[in-house]
Amino acid sequence: MNEKADVWQGTLALMVLKTLETLGPLHGYGIARRIEQTSGQLLEVNYGTLYPALLKLEQEGYIASEWGVSDHHRKAKYYKLTRAGHKRLEKAAHEWEQTTAIVARFLCPGEEHS
Repeated sequence: MNEKADVWQGTLALMVLKTLETLGPLHGYGIARRIEQTSGQLLEVNYGTLYPALLKLEQEGYIASEWGVSDHHRKAKYYKLTRAGHKRLEKAAHEWEQTTAIVARFLCPGEEHS
């Protein structure tokens, strides 16, 4: 029962944006580790999913990147949240709250949900 789950479809972008908002500029490896750490090691971030998501977020203007040097003195691409990314994060967080409230109605019918 200790298997790690993959990140759910549609939630990775939200997790990336929130991670960058919380910690500031990070490279892909740092983003992945932070998402896994925040999940209590219950999620596993697949790099084949993470990097296309980062590219898409950058193309959409929600994050920007620049090359730098990692703590291990290696060349690394660092990502940071843009102004548009802050706005997208706020909207995505609100949408996520609405979605989870709707799903809760199905999982726990008859209970009051806000």
